[in-house]
Amino acid sequence: MSEFFTVNILAGITGSASGGMSIALGIMSQEWLNWANQAGLSPGLLHRVASMASGGFDSMPHNGAVITLLAICGMTHVKSYADIGVCTVLIPFLTGIGVIVLYTLTGIAF
Repeated sequence: MSEFFTVNILAGITGSASGGMSIALGIMSQEWLNWANQAGLSPGLLHRVASMASGGFDSMPHNGAVITLLAICGMTHVKSYADIGVCTVLIPFLTGIGVIVLYTLTGIAF
């Protein structure tokens, strides 16, 4: 959960999936990896969680790709961000939480 929320929040702040993941993993990766090894978690699971988390809040309204998409389509944030937010923020965020919950309950790393 710590990795998921940290990467998500930093991706939202930077408006960039790769930026958020780079900052979070640059600072916290060794601690998360040590914790995962002690808990018997796969490093692959940590990677999947970080990857999913980076695609959550990165599409905030200040994201360059969102601004470019809206400009090319001739739309405004007011008219279209609700749709963008559901598809690129809400669904990835809920999916990431779902994977964490399923792993916690079943022990299966997806």
